[in-house]
Amino acid sequence: MTDASFLVANEPFRQEPTKRRIRAKLNGLWVVDTLNAVFVWEHKYYPKYYLPTSELVNGPAAIVRNTNSASSDFAHGHIDVRGQTASAIFYESGTLAGLTRLEGVDWFAEDEKLIGPHPKDPYVRIECLASSRSVRVELNGTILADSNNSVFLHETNLRTRYYLSPTAVDYSMLRPSTTTTFCPYKGKASYFDVVLMDGAEVKDGVWYYEFPAHESAAIQGRPSFYNEKFDVFIDDVKEAK
Repeated sequence: MTDASFLVANEPFRQEPTKRRIRAKLNGLWVVDTLNAVFVWEHKYYPKYYLPTSELVNGPAAIVRNTNSASSDFAHGHIDVRGQTASAIFYESGTLAGLTRLEGVDWFAEDEKLIGPHPKDPYVRIECLASSRSVRVELNGTILADSNNSVFLHETNLRTRYYLSPTAVDYSMLRPSTTTTFCPYKGKASYFDVVLMDGAEVKDGVWYYEFPAHESAAIQGRPSFYNEKFDVFIDDVKEAK
């Protein structure tokens, strides 16, 4: 969780109304149902939902504030539903006054359940384009992949990622990793380490989505190499790292 004192110290920061019905469920109980949630960008990559504190559900849900918080601007606490808790920060002053930030709940925007812990940025889009251009990936001169059947994924404010044909990758140099990450636009990613015969290794250098989100369905099962960690050639022209 982002430290509340950092947010207060670095005000003002970007926020705006979601213009959506936002609900949060904890242990089978709705703990908030609001038309007044706001997006708050704690950093540039994605926003978080902040909720009107006055609209949190009391009764079956016990709302606990820590009155010993070090700052008068906010109070740490939690919401408890039948023994299951979600952490909370209650903002008392500044531009976030009257808002609460929750972690550990199931989020719903209108009637759609979010597939991860934070919402999509309304100003970010995903575009998946099939391409027959040559994409070659090397490490220390060793060819790891050479594809003429790829999907180029363009995501707002990020560099293009190349999702290659699985048959174009040399899996003899890939080792399954236990790492997983989440993207609200693409879904849950699994990873491979790259290990060369000479012992050179790149941890979590390759990822793929077994069950991607619907807007990224075209990349299902396709591995992608971190452009920054390998030599990538597009139509034999080396990309800048």
